[in-house]
Amino acid sequence: MSEPLEETRHLSRRTTPTWEVELLISGVAVFAMLQLPGWLDDRMFALEPRLDEDWRIVLALSYFYAKSAAVVLAATFAMHLMLRAQWIALVGVHSVYPQGIRLDRLRMGPIQRSIEAERQGTTEAAIERADNRSSVAFAIGVSVALIIASVCVALAAVLVLATLATQALGLQTEPVWLFSGALAALLVPYVIAASLDQYLPGRIRPDTRSHRIITSVLRFYTRMGMSRTNNRIVSILGSNGGERRMMATVVGLMLASIISVSATYLAMRSDSVIGSYSGFPDADALAVNPAHYDDQRDPARDNVRPYLQSAVIIGPYLKLVVPYQPRRDEAAMRDRCGKETRKLAGTELAMAQLACLQGLHPATLDGKPLTDLRYEIASDPRTDRPALLAMIDVRELPRGRHELRVARPPRADRKPDKDNPDPHFDAIPFWR
Repeated sequence: MSEPLEETRHLSRRTTPTWEVELLISGVAVFAMLQLPGWLDDRMFALEPRLDEDWRIVLALSYFYAKSAAVVLAATFAMHLMLRAQWIALVGVHSVYPQGIRLDRLRMGPIQRSIEAERQGTTEAAIERADNRSSVAFAIGVSVALIIASVCVALAAVLVLATLATQALGLQTEPVWLFSGALAALLVPYVIAASLDQYLPGRIRPDTRSHRIITSVLRFYTRMGMSRTNNRIVSILGSNGGERRMMATVVGLMLASIISVSATYLAMRSDSVIGSYSGFPDADALAVNPAHYDDQRDPARDNVRPYLQSAVIIGPYLKLVVPYQPRRDEAAMRDRCGKETRKLAGTELAMAQLACLQGLHPATLDGKPLTDLRYEIASDPRTDRPALLAMIDVRELPRGRHELRVARPPRADRKPDKDNPDPHFDAIPFWR
């Protein structure tokens, strides 16, 4: 009776030799990967308001792909730990009860027992399947994350070059279109050559000009890193487990991660909350938004808005801070004051730009224009972003509710929304 027990003390020779390293990597990296998506969110929300539309696209592309890779790695390491835990549990239970499942001691009828006996298999086979499943899941997750990271670096680099080219050459086209054209010019020859090689092999004879051209094109792209065997893990799994199934798994994981990242980004940017609040009034113009008050706003996540020091004003002055928004202010300044500021420099240029911004952000208090409103050049101390500062005397205001409205230029990067038109001002209620 001691021999079977002695044999179960050792792992099977078919056990994946890297299981210890897999556990070490997953156990150490899972906590960092779980925190990385939140860190990327903070960096995205901190950098986005600083950029105009061209560079914002570069940032958004890098953010979505980088966070997708981080989400895939976090999910992979967490799932791998659970699969390895199942495998370890099977090995441990098998060492305690080497006889496996004893169907005669389970409550069931003879028909069900015969069916279960046909499907039972051995515990050793179940342990091997759990071992293989863990290693394959680890390999697929890491490979997909590396593919997304590689795509992120490549596309971001091309888009950066396209943006720099349009700005340096003064081109009137959008960098995205130049990026799309460059990407198409890069990929179209490879797609054509690979398709001809795959679908018309009989018509492409050796020692012909077409054969030499296709060979040269495919060899060039292979050296650039577009080889089918460049990702050896995916190639091994695809060639042994089914190429279509493997490609569907890889593409499905990539799309799922990117879609989930996009959905969470839109949810974080939205002012709405999840819940059964259909009967509650939904009107941005009437809502008291915490982003309008410095003691309530979350500068890392809230949309950039003008804000006051608090909803309840105790002192003699109302401190209005209007952060500079490149997506709104830069295009409006260029259209409104571009000719006047083109030949200026130094202090004269700064004064002209300040006067231009002053005209873009007039304010009214309780419906009356603030004719003596004066902005100063300042910055948001909690985000270190440039901003306009105005100190409004409210000593003569009566007690109660008041409303300050600060005008804002329309966004130049999107068309007007007919269903939800922009009022072109921020309404900030406060109380004395």
